[in-house]
Amino acid sequence: MTDLAPTRRRSRFWLYAPFVLLALLAAAWSGFWFVVRGRVADAVDTALAREAGLGRSWSCLDRSISGFPFRVELRCASLELTSTRWGDAVKLQTGPSLALGQIYSPGLVIVQITGPLQANLPEGRKLDLAWARLEASLTHNGAAPQQVSLVMTEPNATLATPGQANEGWRAASLEVHLRRNPTRPASDQATDLAINTKGSVLPALDALLGTSEAGDVDIQATLTQAEAFKLGFNPDALERWRSAGGQIELTKLVSVKGPARIEASGLLLLDQTHRVSGQVQASLAGIKQIAGVPVGGVLGGLGGLLGGRASAQAPGAAPGLTALPPVVLREGRVYLGPIRLPVQPLLPLY
Repeated sequence: MTDLAPTRRRSRFWLYAPFVLLALLAAAWSGFWFVVRGRVADAVDTALAREAGLGRSWSCLDRSISGFPFRVELRCASLELTSTRWGDAVKLQTGPSLALGQIYSPGLVIVQITGPLQANLPEGRKLDLAWARLEASLTHNGAAPQQVSLVMTEPNATLATPGQANEGWRAASLEVHLRRNPTRPASDQATDLAINTKGSVLPALDALLGTSEAGDVDIQATLTQAEAFKLGFNPDALERWRSAGGQIELTKLVSVKGPARIEASGLLLLDQTHRVSGQVQASLAGIKQIAGVPVGGVLGGLGGLLGGRASAQAPGAAPGLTALPPVVLREGRVYLGPIRLPVQPLLPLY
């Protein structure tokens, strides 16, 4: 006898459930991304309004925000800054710029800028800075920056001042890193600074040392009272930093140009005339003159005056380096021990 009872059809819910769930997740993620995009746009508008209130007008030509699904990319066809806060107008302009952040890494922002940078500065000065590649990164905890890094390949700068010869600088590479120092007291507001250049050529330094070979420079320092620069690097910030007793503690400076080598450490600050002042202890090798003054003769003469201490080996210096008397910056003048060097007086920074 044949069973003619109808057979129950199996439910197809579990067959389609993964696709339905995937569609729901995609819709939810799309909504989340557009919410983040809106918040980024609002944050940019707020920052631009705050900058305008401080006398700095930023312009992002053809601004767009894209990067779906996993990134947020802010693009500008060109980036311009105009500031009239300190009298003479200052204007900077670059090529296309990109700032991007990963949705899954909200504490990191990466910036890429296409050169050149052209700047019109006070007193008719003009700065042209070109590079092959520029990339910067910012790490923050939501409240304040924790680390900033900048890497530039083949930078080439020219500063033109009316009535004077152009000043230039170029290098194969430049790296700058800043991070909050976690070991210093909070009252110090200390930020560590590291600068490294390869293949650097600075004619003004070449004339000072009497050599034109490309050189490498490695600088490590700590900047105190860094909160003074929270809203930018400008004359107001420099004055706040000076008034707060800010200092640059130069932990290490190593400069190598061909056979010439300089190692230095010291302390720098701004005096009441807004000039750099302080004292640096330096050691050198392979250098015959400084600003046209023969090193051997100076050290010999100072050795007699200082009881032979001028040529002693400096503590911590590499073997073969000769210690110089302290290099003192005072009232815009540069002194090597008691001897004033025949160099142009230092100008006020602001």
